[in-house]
Amino acid sequence: MQTSLQGKKIVLGITGSIAAYKSCLIIRQLIRAGAEVQAVITPAGKEFITPITLSALTSKPVVSEFFAQRDGTWHSHVQLGLWADAMLIAPATASTLGKMAHGIADNMLITTYLSMKAPVFVAPAMDLDMYAHPTTQENLDTLRRHGVTIIEPGTGFLASHLEGKGRMEEPERIVEVLEKAFTVSTATSGKKVLITAGPTYEKIDPVRFIGNYSSGKMGLALVDECLRRGIDVELVLGPVSVDVAEKNGLHVTHVESAQQMYDACVTLFPQVNAAILCAAVADFTPETTADEKIKRKGDDMVLRLRPTHDIAAALGQMKREDQVLAGFALETNDEHTNAEHKLEKKNLDFIVLNSLRDEGAGFRTDTNKVTIIRRDNTHTDYPLKTKKEVAGDIVGELCETLSNR
Repeated sequence: MQTSLQGKKIVLGITGSIAAYKSCLIIRQLIRAGAEVQAVITPAGKEFITPITLSALTSKPVVSEFFAQRDGTWHSHVQLGLWADAMLIAPATASTLGKMAHGIADNMLITTYLSMKAPVFVAPAMDLDMYAHPTTQENLDTLRRHGVTIIEPGTGFLASHLEGKGRMEEPERIVEVLEKAFTVSTATSGKKVLITAGPTYEKIDPVRFIGNYSSGKMGLALVDECLRRGIDVELVLGPVSVDVAEKNGLHVTHVESAQQMYDACVTLFPQVNAAILCAAVADFTPETTADEKIKRKGDDMVLRLRPTHDIAAALGQMKREDQVLAGFALETNDEHTNAEHKLEKKNLDFIVLNSLRDEGAGFRTDTNKVTIIRRDNTHTDYPLKTKKEVAGDIVGELCETLSNR
């Protein structure tokens, strides 16, 4: 039976932990699932398991040192980074986690990690007190912010909190996490999603505008997660500081104002299976826009504003029975009440609530803390996670909702 790991190229990093023997079990399960495995081991790791054993299991020479021979030939960590579909470091010691978090490239495993273009997964293994130490936890948080998936024992997929467990997760569970990461659900095969991201700018004159602090990071994380799951994306993107290029499965419509975003969404929505409205759209825009820069006159200036079109409400009215519509609610008070009201009023299937009162959530951060509220009055509270992990939760909810249509 073919698995999601069939044909995948996995770099397995092994460090100096007593749990290193479990890497043999991981290799066997990965190969049984159809993956190709290249082992990279630290010098300390070789004190716990021999490269000969690993080579026999992978049918590949084990990479450990920078230079393969004394004749000048060397192992290219850059090529390994390009070759792999994923990198798994299991077991990962406290020392290795610290080096990864701070870019201390003093062995082949760390240089391979720093060159890796594919997703990285880490299964920590160490003494409980070492794992619970604030320094280790800070290093884990740093790695999460860099997009590394931390596989912690007993806390489930994409875990975000330790709760006192230092042992390495079991090999079967580690491989299960990799399989899930590569799984493309049949429910999403051939599906297309409209995603809005970033702020809007409402012009006052040629050099001034009304805007907000949205960086677009959450919306772009949603785009990446959809593409990873095989879902095509129509992205309507407001003015952000990063360049977003079109690629296979992704079409980008660049807009600046709320009106432009509204026009694009109304045009594109009938062509998609679902929409996630993540953009921070201005609620008001100037009644008039000056053709020339407004000069400073007097002691004050009166700026008259009018409401912009409500994109979520418009798409909610257009929505077909086979379509799914999700929105965001960024609140500062009465969060649940306001979000539930918006969910009902705009005919959304679910809404993602985040509060500016939660530290680490909101604009310009690499993390977010959300609650997903559904039409049946159920909700799920998630802890603080990287926006990449949050995107996984949101797109997972979207896929589940689509599968029930």
